[in-house]
Amino acid sequence: MKSFDFLTVNTHNFEEQALAVFQYQAARCQVYKDFLRFLNINPKKITAVQDIPFLPIQFFKSHAIVSNQKPIEETFLSSGTTGMRQSKHLVTDVTLYEKSYLNTFENFYGNIKEYTVLALLPSYLERNGSSLIYMIKDLIDKSENPDSGFYLHNHQELFDQLLEQERKQKKTLLVGVSFALLDFIEKHPCSLKYTIVMETGGMKGKRKEMIREELHAELKKGFGTTHIHSEYGMTELLSQAYYTDTQKFNCPPWMKILIRDTEDALSLLPNEKSGGINVIDLANINSCSFVATQDLGKTYSDGTFDVLGRFDNSDLRGCNLLIQ
Repeated sequence: MKSFDFLTVNTHNFEEQALAVFQYQAARCQVYKDFLRFLNINPKKITAVQDIPFLPIQFFKSHAIVSNQKPIEETFLSSGTTGMRQSKHLVTDVTLYEKSYLNTFENFYGNIKEYTVLALLPSYLERNGSSLIYMIKDLIDKSENPDSGFYLHNHQELFDQLLEQERKQKKTLLVGVSFALLDFIEKHPCSLKYTIVMETGGMKGKRKEMIREELHAELKKGFGTTHIHSEYGMTELLSQAYYTDTQKFNCPPWMKILIRDTEDALSLLPNEKSGGINVIDLANINSCSFVATQDLGKTYSDGTFDVLGRFDNSDLRGCNLLIQ
């Protein structure tokens, strides 16, 4: 699909473009092709997005999910405890990822050059292959702001920098893993007016898991802000959804969430019914755009969605693993 550009996807042509990507990947992605054959599904008979089978996300742990023969430019790895098999996303064109996260950020937050980007992501910085670190590092670079940067355990320096940005009334984005943000506010409570606090989920075994309502209540109190934002992304995707002041997750135009029946993986549920989250990510043109995650959620009629938790006994890893 040499002419395909996911940035041209909108609400009017999404179905047409998604079906075209499905046909392409059903023919070119060997693992997906074998999966469809195992289900005894003829791709040529799929004429609606609702009928597309979604590849279980676990396949990214055991197989190479690629839809072309180009060299691998980046290998993104999921987080996980020692001995746990990691998911691998083999990316043959990393510029697609860069285009996806930059355009999505601009859609929701505006020009990155208007922000100071501060990142408190210790568990991600301490390992290799994190797609989140790749994205945040690039956003820091593109902010062209000397005050932007990563923080590991140097909380006092981060606190001083936040206060300085607030004093300057500078728009600031603080991105942090949940446990690190909670650790930070225990010793450095503050009151932020010009800073967006965005949690990326995950306690990484450092603290007990909390429902999002409880986590956000703690963070609002500690940061003295009225809203906490969140990012929904994962190693196996090249796109992200954002939980903003609307208090729901919103997708970019080329990404869509469908909810599957937990008892019948090939059946979809209507809006406001809880089930397994299926993601269509058309930026994933070179791997697989149709992924059945281990997350639970529900969709709404306005196109937003919520993440409610995870399937029992699934790996606690990645972004936004909070249970409601």
